[in-house]
Amino acid sequence: MIPLRVLLPFAFGYFLSYLFRVVNAVAGPPLATDIGLDAGDLGLLTSIYFLTFGAFQLPLGVLLDRYGPRLVEAILLLFAAAGAGLFAVAGDLTALMIGRGLIGLGVSACLMAAFKAYSVAVPAARLPLVNGIHLAAGGLGALAGGAPSEFVLQVAGWRALFFGLCGLSLLAALLLAVFVPGQKRQTDGETLGDQLRGVIGVFTNPVFLRIAPLSVASIGTALAIQGLWAGPWLRDVAGLSPTMAASMLSLMAVAMVAGFLAFGAITERLQNYGISTLQVTVAGMVVTAGTQALIIVLPAALAPYAWYAYAFFGTAGVLVYPVLTAAFAGHLGGRVITAVNFLVFALSFAVQWAVGEAIDALSPGQGVAGAYQTTFVVLIALQAAAFFWFILKKPRPVRP
Repeated sequence: MIPLRVLLPFAFGYFLSYLFRVVNAVAGPPLATDIGLDAGDLGLLTSIYFLTFGAFQLPLGVLLDRYGPRLVEAILLLFAAAGAGLFAVAGDLTALMIGRGLIGLGVSACLMAAFKAYSVAVPAARLPLVNGIHLAAGGLGALAGGAPSEFVLQVAGWRALFFGLCGLSLLAALLLAVFVPGQKRQTDGETLGDQLRGVIGVFTNPVFLRIAPLSVASIGTALAIQGLWAGPWLRDVAGLSPTMAASMLSLMAVAMVAGFLAFGAITERLQNYGISTLQVTVAGMVVTAGTQALIIVLPAALAPYAWYAYAFFGTAGVLVYPVLTAAFAGHLGGRVITAVNFLVFALSFAVQWAVGEAIDALSPGQGVAGAYQTTFVVLIALQAAAFFWFILKKPRPVRP
């Protein structure tokens, strides 16, 4: 039995988190025109979400273990509402960056708090499926960040869009506070010093050191690309109109939802045949890098369809969270998953900003298509290096 009063409020929060993450892929061009931003400015602005999101992950793990996921996420969503409101009224890049930073901080618990809550409220055998349903809610958020957001932009403009997101953030905080039951703390008797030493122990654990680089490279790159640069690629390289590009982004989000649900259900089934969650997630991350290579080598007219596969298989990487959580003591659960997320979003920030700067720098000599190709090759090489690290690092026992 899936506890819906726990699942639905947390899933709605994650829906908003993903919508905030990707909405600049369609809102970016009109926003950049109104404020006067180039590609590097837009990449920096959008990536600030990842910077504040990632920077808060380590203290977030301590807070989740100490105060529980319901209270922490509900309070943080108030910051997201404030950030969206500021973004909606901002008149320059500085104000936009502050608003975007508050948004990233405010939604920083929407995945990790849910995973923490589910680890207590859901039987272990059902966790892959429940986590998959939760992640699918994020895919729906990505879907809303495509054609639906483009429709709002056409009708009311980007400022109205962010005012609406401000209201939805307040609603999400209210739903969590009212409907989700409280959970007993798992850190009774543990001092703050003990908790901080637990964070250090996570980062130095051999299991973490083997698995984390691959998952961080795969997930971090996918978040950075799908969260912003997929939209400009479809417009600038494939030559699609803004409306067509937004529709393609929505279809990618559908593929993402399908991927989250499929990998959750398939992983649960494959466990009966001795195939571990770790094996499934590693295979999925390898295929993800392969689909990114297809985007580069296929003709521009066909490459958009490789984006669907990229969105579908890119969901496999998140299976690493329950893998790593299972390898540590239960009271460290919040710190384990937020340690991974800290690294993921730090890389996403760097990639999303760097891609914009690279496009500005390389386009005069290579053209826009060549600039994208060069940056994508570098990102694939990064993922390949992480995969070989995983293979060469001495295996350690990991429970599925």
